[in-house]
Amino acid sequence: MLTVEITSFSFKNGYPEDSSGNGGGFVFDCRALPNPGRYEEYKQVNGTQQPVIEFFTKHQAECEEFLSNVKSLTSQSIKKYIERDFTHLMINFGCTGGQHRSVYFAEKTAEYIKKNFPVKVIVNHREQKIYKEL
Repeated sequence: MLTVEITSFSFKNGYPEDSSGNGGGFVFDCRALPNPGRYEEYKQVNGTQQPVIEFFTKHQAECEEFLSNVKSLTSQSIKKYIERDFTHLMINFGCTGGQHRSVYFAEKTAEYIKKNFPVKVIVNHREQKIYKEL
């Protein structure tokens, strides 16, 4: 079975390591998207929490375009990886602090993949120290 490992991270702390030995995968840069981290009311929350989710909803057009592109690119690979019996795919989302944008888009991508493909999904929010299997 294919395992899709989705990691959010801060570019300041370097790229996530590939523990599978396959040499990595996708890296999406979220720094061009609106940043809730610039506003005081979002400093103590992360991309899994309702205030940040609502922030990105207010910027729906930009965020949906980005997410649509991510879904398209990753879906193509997932289909081929399943067809070829590959066992591991990394999808990484980086931003400035690894707290808001990268976490939010990692979560949204994980939800999409779990709903649409017969794969194991692992989500690792590296800077938030949150790890879960879906």
